[in-house]
Order: sequence, then structure tokens, then C-alpha cells
Amino acid sequence: MSAITALKQENIFVKLLNVLTMMASRPSGLIGLFLVGFHIVLAVLSPVLVPYDFTAMDSQAILSGPSARHWLGTDNLGRDILTRTMLGGQQALVVTSVATVIAIAWGGMLGVMLGLIGGWLENIVMRLVDAFLAIPWILFLLLIVSVIGLGLGVLIPTLAFFYGIPVVRMSRAATQDVVALDYITAARARGESRTTIVKKELLPNVLDVLLVEAAMRWSWMLLAFSSLSFLGFGVAPPTADWGLMISGARSFMSFAPWAVLAPVVALSSLIIGINLSADALAKALGIDRAQKTPV
Repeated sequence: MSAITALKQENIFVKLLNVLTMMASRPSGLIGLFLVGFHIVLAVLSPVLVPYDFTAMDSQAILSGPSARHWLGTDNLGRDILTRTMLGGQQALVVTSVATVIAIAWGGMLGVMLGLIGGWLENIVMRLVDAFLAIPWILFLLLIVSVIGLGLGVLIPTLAFFYGIPVVRMSRAATQDVVALDYITAARARGESRTTIVKKELLPNVLDVLLVEAAMRWSWMLLAFSSLSFLGFGVAPPTADWGLMISGARSFMSFAPWAVLAPVVALSSLIIGINLSADALAKALGIDRAQKTPV
């Protein structure tokens, strides 16, 4: 590793540490980081921490309330709710994290290129983006999942595609603000290629916006993923998943509310944590989310 590469990596680490410090300096940001970190650590360690097998059924304790044996009670099949809740975030975090990275990558890059090139190509693509945004996402997702089938190989690219479309508009708007600046004009005058301008001038200057956008899209993808599971189009039973747990227990809410309460609290706390972290990240990077174009 060269000295220059090592220096660049050190600078990136220092910048990341500074951003995290600024985020944690705000009470809301500290709470958000704690909630997100807690769920990530729990997802990693839960396989060795859970008290039972998530598929194990106890016919003697069906829909039993919280007790010393089952701290959060059991569901309608006698499965331990604490175990399934602890494991329920694994699929959601993996699927939505990968899908978010893909969505930000393709949507951000396309938006940057459109903002730089402009012209008739930009107009055509943006009209297509507007057309997609005018139709409720759930209809597209349900149609694709119904036709192609279930599985992570379908859910991840589907979520990445539909949630990457609004990123195109956001990154294009951020790029247009940068393209109008003098140093972009100077780069063009020097004869630099579009690839060089995107890599050296545009991406570093729209990265902050894309990072905040990624945090926002992540929370919305979690809701979408859990909604699909709730409707029966996400992960298949008996997988431990929050959406599946809520769907399976909704019929017993009147006399066994603990079966719904645990996954709802888990999912809500993660989404709240991501949104608080996104707000803190936006403020740390100097981005006003209220001024962003709604998508």
C-alpha cells in the first residue's frame, strides 16, 4: 500500500469519525445511533443468544402470556416470541441494506450523469421517472413478486429498482447545482472527460446528499419489506420475520396482544432509529432535509 493511499484512507476514517461525533453530539442523533447499532448487533449475535429454536413448538403453551419460561409469551403455534423477535430483524436488515446500496449506486450515478449531460436524454429519462413515481410502489412490487415468485433474489433487485428511481431525481437536482459552478466550467475548458468530471468533481460534491438519501430510503425499504411479508409476498414461513409475526398474530390481538406488540416495537424502534440518525446526519453534513424536493 502506497503512502498516498494510506493517507487517503486515514482522511476518510477521520472524516467518518468527525461526522459520527457530530451526530452523537445531538440527543436525537445519539438515540438514533444507539437504536440502529443495537439492532445491528442483535441481528449478528441473536443466533447464539436466543433461548429456543425459532421453529420449536410447545403445544402446552400456545398463546401463553409472558412468564419465566417465555419472557414475551408464545404465539398461536406455541413458538417463543422473544426468540422470533430477536431473529426477526436479520432478513429485514440484510435485504434492505443490500437493496439500499444498489438503489443509491444506480440511481445516484444515473442522476449525476443526467445532471451533467442534460439535453433531450435528460428530458426523456426524467419523464419516465415521473411516470414511475405517479404509480403506487406497492402495485408494482406485488405484480413482480406475484409473477416471478418469492425469494431474496427477487426482493432485493425489485426494491433496489423502485427505490432507486426517486434517487435519480434527487441526485440530478444536486448535480445541477454543482454543474453551474465555475470549477466545473474550468474542468470542461481543460478538456477533461465526462468520466473524470463525474469522478473527481461531481460525486465528491453530491456524496453528502446521497448519504442522507440512503438513510431515508433504508427506513422506507424496511417498511416496504415488512409490508410485503405482512401481505404474504415477502419471506416465506416459518422464517422469523417481523412482518410475518404481525400478520400471523393480528387475529389474536384482542386476547394475546403480546404476540403483535413485540415485533411492532422492534420494527418501530429500528425505523425511528434510522430516521433520527438520518436527521442527525443531514445536520452534521449541513443539509436541510426540509428544502429537499419531495419524491
